[in-house]
Amino acid sequence: MVKTKLILASVIILFFSVSSRAQEIPGRISGNFQLDAQTYKADTLIGARAAPEKLLLNSYANIRYDQGGFSAGLRFEANLNTLQGIDPAFDGVGIPYYFIRYRTEDLDFTVGDFYEQFGSGILLRTWEDKFLGVDNAIRGFRIRYTPKPGIQITGLIGKQRHFWELGEGIVRGLDGNISLNELLPSLQTSATRLAFGGSFVSKYQADGDPLYILPENVGAWAYRFNLSRGGFQLESEYSTKINDPSADNNFIYKPGNAILVNASYATSGLGVNLSIKRVDNMSFRSDRNQNLNKLMLGYLPPNSKSYTYSLMTLYPYASQANGEIGIQTEISYRMKSGSLLGGKYGTQITLNASLVNDIDKSAINDSISIGAPGSLGYKSDFFKIGDDKFYRDINVEIARKLSKKWKANIIYQYLNYNQLVMEGKGGLLSANIAVLELTWKFKSRNTIRMEAQGLWTKEDRGNWAMLLAEYTISPHWFISVSDQYNYGHPEEVKRIHYLYGSVGYIKEATRIQLSYGKQREGILCVGGVCRNVPAMNGFSLSISSTF
Repeated sequence: MVKTKLILASVIILFFSVSSRAQEIPGRISGNFQLDAQTYKADTLIGARAAPEKLLLNSYANIRYDQGGFSAGLRFEANLNTLQGIDPAFDGVGIPYYFIRYRTEDLDFTVGDFYEQFGSGILLRTWEDKFLGVDNAIRGFRIRYTPKPGIQITGLIGKQRHFWELGEGIVRGLDGNISLNELLPSLQTSATRLAFGGSFVSKYQADGDPLYILPENVGAWAYRFNLSRGGFQLESEYSTKINDPSADNNFIYKPGNAILVNASYATSGLGVNLSIKRVDNMSFRSDRNQNLNKLMLGYLPPNSKSYTYSLMTLYPYASQANGEIGIQTEISYRMKSGSLLGGKYGTQITLNASLVNDIDKSAINDSISIGAPGSLGYKSDFFKIGDDKFYRDINVEIARKLSKKWKANIIYQYLNYNQLVMEGKGGLLSANIAVLELTWKFKSRNTIRMEAQGLWTKEDRGNWAMLLAEYTISPHWFISVSDQYNYGHPEEVKRIHYLYGSVGYIKEATRIQLSYGKQREGILCVGGVCRNVPAMNGFSLSISSTF
């Protein structure tokens, strides 16, 4: 396996080299690289650990060659050693990702590593996020065929990346999309757009369990429907899979299902979004014995809003594959410039509400408890909501340009967060969060941005306050300093200031940032997928560029 990787990688690198020097061979070489380094100093008050290596490093570079319908690429990674909070199994140096791809008008095939998503991703979404420590690329073969406009079929087979090796399970998938407006000439000019799709994904993993008889082939199906007209859009997907006992569901034999409906409407100054989701035992991995972010096949979009303000990310929501039912709605309205409430430059008001509960679960009979391993697990009424609250997020945001030089953004959020479900500790906590952001552009190239944030709760670590100031000298330099203060911690000795400063330089496609300070322990989430981030104290360096 290692010898094969080296041979293939060497062939691709040699091909790049020859192509770039031979003028008679046209083509384009592109890529990007990223380097993240961190020093670690022990700090017992915040729980930060020192690193034996003193300096930890994550880095990678992507190189790609394109010529007509032909593409080839690879990614080199060096993790020496992996940053704290990322699985140390990523430690090492090598080329874990490489591919060859060829495309014609109706045919597209890839050999090697690739990322793929069917529909909303409930059955299949392979992707990578370095900050989350996620990379579940498939290595194998993928073909996409378009027999006529409006019809597209995708088939694939392979194994998923598992750190520097491949996972045990074999993944097989088939997906089809039909766009009626492209397919039928009579509908090509219609204002109503209709599309249908369906997916089948299966995994094979040998049964070596000494206790249970486990299904070696697990199949899952999904059906989707998209409708749009004018400013209205409706997307829906329903998926189901056969029994799939795994470490995620305590090895129960209950089949799984999930439904996702997204609706939106937009017109001048007004936008409305509604999302409804129900998930029942829908964890889907290519290896039944893995956990956390390892070897995931399916992706469950969260019914929650993503935030960039620090204190609003302290308690993020993670999708619950074993059961959740939720709704999210967002209404955004822009008051016209010159109106009484809109002011001279207009005002944007956004209301958001996310409500997520457990699904209803009841015992199959009096002799088997809910979720008992080796059983059918539980019964669940599809239309009934469980009693346990997982998440509540109700917030209002007002964004307004005060003058030619000043802008303001104000947010208030009320939050319920089930810490026991999300983190395995505590219980249901309540919090109020407020944010004030001011931006002052006092010269054409100079901007100062200021943030004041507060979080108030009687649970967990108590109240927080944060101040931030960022100075930007466009287009190259920026400097920022922030202080998060956990002034309401139940233990007085842990009422700590987390001071953090950064300076950065940007030139064209290159960005360099050097930072120093303390970072609190917490959870980092992107799109409902999370990882624990340990407390840190030290320097960090980040360099990225594209070419």
